[in-house]
Amino acid sequence: MARQGKRIRQALDGIDRNKLYSIEDAVKLVKDSAKTKFDETIEVAMNLGVDPRHADQMVRGVVDLPNGTGRDVRVAVFAKGDKADEAKKAGADIVGAEDLVEIVQKGKIEFDRCIATPDMMPLVGRLGKVLGPRGLMPNPKVGTVTPDVTAAVQSAKGGAVEFRAEKAGIIHAGVGKASFTEQALVENVRAFTGAVVKAKPAGAKGTFLKKVAISSTMGPGVKIEPGDVSSVTTS
Repeated sequence: MARQGKRIRQALDGIDRNKLYSIEDAVKLVKDSAKTKFDETIEVAMNLGVDPRHADQMVRGVVDLPNGTGRDVRVAVFAKGDKADEAKKAGADIVGAEDLVEIVQKGKIEFDRCIATPDMMPLVGRLGKVLGPRGLMPNPKVGTVTPDVTAAVQSAKGGAVEFRAEKAGIIHAGVGKASFTEQALVENVRAFTGAVVKAKPAGAKGTFLKKVAISSTMGPGVKIEPGDVSSVTTS
């Protein structure tokens, strides 16, 4: 416990918890504070001025990170016939139809992203209560219900990150690993936060982007100047 306390104190060294940093400075601080033996995930958290319970204030989308996520994403595809073969060739980890539905209904979910061809949605719809709460339900708005399974699988494997505002209007996602270069992390953070800003819904009133912070898995959060994020879309 004492060792953990010492590690946290060392990680906080040089970080002003009340200061708002530029994306570049925040990335450097977070990367420097990631001192554990494993390759920590770098995460972004955004507090938005929306109430996702209202349909016109829901924020969701998908963004391709320019430098990937650094993690091995397991992809499941609901498809039949030629489309199933196409999904396998594209690198999907799990491909199936009725058989895959039965597996998921039993609670065996061994994938991180879920894709379905349009004709499979009546079948996949039965899994709403299982996949929905986990954020895995295929959706055409984020490109996971599509006849082009090759592109969808390659995108998921290559660094596509889905985002969706939770009840309190918070969005968070992993945008890389501590082993990434500072430049790669900055590019990923800018791509992710820029995509969220661009996804501002029509029903959002007042300040849309309230707080932004990044952290490593075991490290402290570092606050980012919201104006630096907003400038992503205007530069």
